[in-house]
Amino acid sequence: MRARIVLSAVCLSVAVSLGMAGSSPVAVAVTADVQDFAAEKAWVRYLAMNDSRSIVRIAAWQAVLSKSPEAAIRQFMDSGYAYAVRLSEEKKARNTDFVKWVLATYPAEFSPAVHAEAQKAMNSPRDADREQFANGGFEAAKQRDRTARETTGEQAKALAERDRQFVRDLAAHDPGEQVRVSASYAVRLGATDSDVVDFFAGGWAFGATLDLDTHRRRSADNEMRWRSALSRLLSDAAAAEQAARDASGDLAERAKATAVRAWQAVGEQTGPARSYWGEAQRLADQQAANWASVLAAANAASGLNWAAIIGPARDNQAAWADESTLAAQQARYWAGLVQQAEDGEQRVRAA
Repeated sequence: MRARIVLSAVCLSVAVSLGMAGSSPVAVAVTADVQDFAAEKAWVRYLAMNDSRSIVRIAAWQAVLSKSPEAAIRQFMDSGYAYAVRLSEEKKARNTDFVKWVLATYPAEFSPAVHAEAQKAMNSPRDADREQFANGGFEAAKQRDRTARETTGEQAKALAERDRQFVRDLAAHDPGEQVRVSASYAVRLGATDSDVVDFFAGGWAFGATLDLDTHRRRSADNEMRWRSALSRLLSDAAAAEQAARDASGDLAERAKATAVRAWQAVGEQTGPARSYWGEAQRLADQQAANWASVLAAANAASGLNWAAIIGPARDNQAAWADESTLAAQQARYWAGLVQQAEDGEQRVRAA
């Protein structure tokens, strides 16, 4: 287990309440001389509420709710997260997560066949049923919904040219890669009105879910990697500083130089994290503003197709606003570590 490290410049005091995936990020305040366990607990709780991988969320909740949370959270940070990620990459887990994504993005009101088949697969005790849904069943159900919409013709009749232009604009400018891909397919050369209807009915929301989940996974994987390296560097710096204090004679200056370099390494370690979280906040702000515009357009539209995106637009606006808040908190956390490194270096030099 990693040594307990005191963050003299910044540690996170946590005020949280239990919630489901997609809940707001934890509230954080900058304080001094608090054990970094509070920061780690805040981060693990965020993963428990928001990671797209069911196994990762379960493992994180088990750590947070453990009767010995400090030991459990440190074990999760050290090895439990990586193990949960590996389990999530197995076929059974991927299929289960895929079914959950479909259920969340293809509501029964607009995609009844897809939703029904996904619910059936989710409720089944057989892993084979979820695998069948992920590998053919989903596409077949989408085709049944498409055929049903084409038979009635109501959604295609409700399309206006401004709707098609809106999708073309998304294909060119949406901040989410998967939304751009889905929109581009809907308005590709040779596309029909049914393709645009399909985009409104589920493709838009599904692409948006993938964009959000991809962002969260990238953030989680990066943060865990950076924190793992940080833990080692902080331990090394603390040990080097103590060694410099204890050294005398000819060894003193060499020990002092080693300690200075150790604290400088801590500061350098924060660079990628500070850069990433600054960019993550800009992306999240852009996405939140984008979904606010989509929600406004959906609420103002009278066509049948726009009704399918009102709920996803509202949810995505809120989720990306939460991601912006989290990114700002993480940026403050890593900025505080820069100060800690500078303080450590100055202590060594002044000794």
